[in-house]
Amino acid sequence: MNLELKIQNTKMELIQWLSTLEDLSVIEKINSIRKSEKDWWDTISDDEKKSIEQGIYEADAGKLNPHSEARKLYEKWL
Repeated sequence: MNLELKIQNTKMELIQWLSTLEDLSVIEKINSIRKSEKDWWDTISDDEKKSIEQGIYEADAGKLNPHSEARKLYEKWL
């Protein structure tokens, strides 16, 4: 079974289990976990956000470089 299928099956099992829960304390704990999850965007620095936004702006403006150029530029880190 591939990982994606396993994840989907586990999610379905959790949904089914959650729909039968009657214990409010367990439901509150699960809800607390859900609320504590942070969006990765909120965890990165302002400089990282600006860099990503600049990249999106340039891509939208058609200022893109071929993959082969990027590989040459970053080859030492790949």
